[in-house]
Amino acid sequence: MSDAAPVLDVGGLTAGYGGPPIIHDVSLRAHGGHITAIVGPNGAGKSTLMKALVGLIPCTKGSVLLKGVDVVNRSPERLVRAGIAYVPQVINVFPSLTVRENLEMGAYIRRSGTKERIEQLCEMFPDLRAAIKRPARTLSGGQRNMLAMARGLMVDPIVLLLDEPTAGLAPRYASAVWDQIRIVRDSGVAVVVVEQNTRRTLTHADWACVLVLGRNRLEGKGEELLNDDEVVDLYIGRVPEALRSKEEREIAANGTG
Repeated sequence: MSDAAPVLDVGGLTAGYGGPPIIHDVSLRAHGGHITAIVGPNGAGKSTLMKALVGLIPCTKGSVLLKGVDVVNRSPERLVRAGIAYVPQVINVFPSLTVRENLEMGAYIRRSGTKERIEQLCEMFPDLRAAIKRPARTLSGGQRNMLAMARGLMVDPIVLLLDEPTAGLAPRYASAVWDQIRIVRDSGVAVVVVEQNTRRTLTHADWACVLVLGRNRLEGKGEELLNDDEVVDLYIGRVPEALRSKEEREIAANGTG
């Protein structure tokens, strides 16, 4: 991980939905220009953690430092203004609005430069330029997720939180979404991704945390965890060499991500 101070530094976070906590003393760090993945089995608390980070559920303990300022339990709108954008897994676009109108809705806190920002994001997401006047409901699943990401980026966030951005997508559409996530990362944004597909996610992650039963279990570089026997045996499962993707074989052989 980078030696620079993290953009997002979560320490000892405990949160839930009013009853017993779902996540306990969870810690997480995310740096600008890096993809940080949160993986783990079903029921591990991954999506709960995301909702706690964006003020959708209360935190009873811990801190959420955004560039050194504790923003724990701030309202979602205040967190957007502070620099955190959140893309949920479902209901992440306005189906009846056009692509342009969706992006304009994402710019609600901007005081100026909306048109210019839409142009920049159309450069980043070429599929959106071609569909700019179409209703979002006419887009493919992968394109909708790209639109959701682009709408989150309309506010120039320093942290982008993505909750299962490839859920339910065919492999080729999932690959296209990951291509766009890497482009967002390369623009300097700290990207935090929750995903169910642990193998694919670790292939792309610069850093990853494994949650189990609402607690931190392991963390490390994505390619290192991908080759960690405990992670593979407990959370991924072993795949015959002949069925592994080219990307995964290269990581295993060269230790590159």
